[in-house]
Amino acid sequence: MPRFAPRLHVLLASHAPVGLVIRRGPSKSVATLLWDRRHDTFQLGQWLRGRIYERRSDLSHDGKFFLYFAMNGKWNTESKGSWTAISVAPYLKAIAFFPKGDCWNGGGLWTGKNSYWLNSGYGHSTLRTTNLVRNDENYSPVCSFGGECPGVYYHRLIRDGWTQCEQDQSSRRSSLQIFDKPLGHGWSLRKLAHSQVNAPEGKGCYWDEHELHGPNGTMTSFPDWEWAERDENRLVWAEKGILFAAEVRKRGLGEALELHDFNPMKFQAIEAPY
Repeated sequence: MPRFAPRLHVLLASHAPVGLVIRRGPSKSVATLLWDRRHDTFQLGQWLRGRIYERRSDLSHDGKFFLYFAMNGKWNTESKGSWTAISVAPYLKAIAFFPKGDCWNGGGLWTGKNSYWLNSGYGHSTLRTTNLVRNDENYSPVCSFGGECPGVYYHRLIRDGWTQCEQDQSSRRSSLQIFDKPLGHGWSLRKLAHSQVNAPEGKGCYWDEHELHGPNGTMTSFPDWEWAERDENRLVWAEKGILFAAEVRKRGLGEALELHDFNPMKFQAIEAPY
């Protein structure tokens, strides 16, 4: 069987220069790392034997708390095999824990510094809560993108400054949502968000590709970028298990700088310091 680079997805805090890297690979192992975006250094949090649904997860505005949806398939345990949790980033140990028992809905979004929306759907049970954060019962998404990953992911993109510009519902088994974000100097980043049964080898059923659109209608496609985002005056992206950055200039992207190679990482049993 072919071997693929670890999958990377990154959550950026909106009010602090930090991010959270979610590294998946092999398929049943996932790690989280705190990214100091000022110095481009990375601190390992914890590993999980299971799956974190990165598109149903979110980092709080100040980067302190991580809300995530996970599954390990141990259906007869107190977690019910799948759950939504809130932890202290970059760790996974829950300070609030909501067993789910299935993989419909789940996860959520931060609606304020310490307030969150729980994507309950068919409902969570509550095993643990904390007074450090609170459930925002007044928040409700303005529209529905379904009960799986897009139901959280697309709302997160829109909240974080992306504009939904096109939709292609080609069949019940495949759809495409297109989002744009301005980068400055007349350039914009386009995200092509796929929902696809029988996705290409090495992709999940939800996967992204990216394009750069520039002045005078220029366009460059980057099909190997699995995640990309604006970070102040630079563009950051993940490709083949490596995180890169480049300045956005009038003529396009500057020289690509490798920030970190996540390929060599292997599972470690790590306890949270709280």
